[in-house]
Amino acid sequence: MKRKGLKLLVSALAITLTMGVLAGCGNKEEAKKEETNKNAISGTITSLGSSALQPLAEQAAKNFREKNPDATINVQGGGSGAGVKQVSSGAVEIGNSDVEAKEKLKDESKVKELVDHKVCGIGFAVVVNKDVKVDNLTKKQIQDIFTGKVTNWKDIGGQDEKINVVNRSKSSGTRATFKNTVMEGKDEKEGLGTTQDSSGSVEKAISQTKGAISYLAMSYITEEKKENLKVLKVDGVEANKENITAKKYPFWSYEHMYTKGEPKGLTKAFLDYMVSDDNKALVEKLGYIPMGDLK
Repeated sequence: MKRKGLKLLVSALAITLTMGVLAGCGNKEEAKKEETNKNAISGTITSLGSSALQPLAEQAAKNFREKNPDATINVQGGGSGAGVKQVSSGAVEIGNSDVEAKEKLKDESKVKELVDHKVCGIGFAVVVNKDVKVDNLTKKQIQDIFTGKVTNWKDIGGQDEKINVVNRSKSSGTRATFKNTVMEGKDEKEGLGTTQDSSGSVEKAISQTKGAISYLAMSYITEEKKENLKVLKVDGVEANKENITAKKYPFWSYEHMYTKGEPKGLTKAFLDYMVSDDNKALVEKLGYIPMGDLK
């Protein structure tokens, strides 16, 4: 009887111990779940502005959402000017721009409120209709075209054909970069040619207009689009990443993502992702230049 009682006691103690261990594991799992939920990235933000940065921002946002299903990132274009002004007013969380905010905001105090996050570099190219018989232009020749001094391709080595200028709107960061680099600060002639608001409309206008010239982000000029466009050399230098990083090609800029004050939560997480190793392959695939390559 004593042995039987001892066995029952041992069994009871074993059951109690097992229940205690299971309860402890359960508590740890619950605590782990609570910690995971607490650290989960969620919410909704809007990133608006530069149409040159838009393809990268859209695809990066999609990839980011796959890793963080409770997060929603709305990406919109509208131009660098709109991006800087909208983030300054607090209408959006991130303002995308090809140029520094001070070029788009006149109020210095508002510029100081913004925090600049450089996420990559981007090259631009001077492009013409595929039938234009010119492969290279000097900066001086491009300046003469966009200031209205040269109006026929025959005057700069091409065929006897009118030069049709296609420009970007004044809010465009691409246009600002063009003026700062290729134009060397010179203003384009007011009212010259036509004005388009997006990369897509520029590409369409160039492909459909004889003698047309304009400029586009290199990330936008895919092999398919090259069938309707010709990319020109500038001062004999090709538009490519190697020449940009070697500082031989002038027409490029950083891509900025501005926030009003230091970013937090989802905004900070997305900005960190934009410059992470996880996103680097996408940056290169879409024709942009990783920050680490721009030294």
